[in-house]
Amino acid sequence: MRVAVEKTYQALPAPKIVTAAGACAISGGPIAGHREVNDGAGGVLAVDLYTPGCPPHQLTLLDGLLRMLGRIKHRIPA
Repeated sequence: MRVAVEKTYQALPAPKIVTAAGACAISGGPIAGHREVNDGAGGVLAVDLYTPGCPPHQLTLLDGLLRMLGRIKHRIPA
């Protein structure tokens, strides 16, 4: 999939935002270390947003995207 991901990335217009959603996309999951996995998306492209989970919850994905876009401010408990 590395070649397909790189070709797709190059075909996209700017600005390009790359997200890695789920344990497999982030680290390679249970087959990490295999030469075809590249230990996650970060081994192929510069990732802007990592969303953990297996699979990640849809609200976690939405929260991460909104935080990345700056629509939700990070709150530190008082």
